[in-house]
Amino acid sequence: MNKFEVEKDTIGDIIILPREQAVLMTYYRNNIAHMLVLPSLMAAIVTQHRHISRDVLMEHVNVLYPMLKAELFLRWDRDELPDVIDALANEMQRQGLITLQDDELHINPAHSRTLQLLAAGARETLQRYAITFWLLSANPSINRGSDRALLEKESRTVAQRLSVLHGINAPEFFDKAVFSSLVLTLRDEGYISDSGDAEPAETMKVYQLLAELITSDVRLTIESATQGEG
Repeated sequence: MNKFEVEKDTIGDIIILPREQAVLMTYYRNNIAHMLVLPSLMAAIVTQHRHISRDVLMEHVNVLYPMLKAELFLRWDRDELPDVIDALANEMQRQGLITLQDDELHINPAHSRTLQLLAAGARETLQRYAITFWLLSANPSINRGSDRALLEKESRTVAQRLSVLHGINAPEFFDKAVFSSLVLTLRDEGYISDSGDAEPAETMKVYQLLAELITSDVRLTIESATQGEG
């Protein structure tokens, strides 16, 4: 299929993705995301906390799941999540990525790198959510007034900036349809409405959850987007 190139050095083969193939490969990555986003999210949470109880993990997943479900057409309803999370946790333990001790999920140091690679699958999605929740927290009335698409527009603007500054080579990262879907989900979940301001305490709580799951440099870029406002 000529998607990769192979170079050799004295140590062994090096698999290289040519620059002209990078954007096309995001299509395949997106297909994989549909299958692996939940275990990727779990891996990101466990990696950040080092160890976490099933109940707290479930709380975190439950907050973010409606957005993931809408964006990636996930098939489970919210009331099915506990069984799904339990099954995934058991499988991650079987593969040696985590250990389960006294109803807590712990990183397995011997396979921490693999767990980090799994977590990376959800990274850009979480970054996009963080952008929107930060903007909503910084300006709770952003969705009111004559331009009700302002939250979506500003989210895309920050996402484009993030993609340039942090080398995110994926057009869907700032795709209009993705942010439109996210804003609709936020309305369905009660975070925003056309008649009232968002509740900053609630949106900031979600942002802080997301901020723990993204790198500090990305977080700084997101938060600097509103400096000088107000």
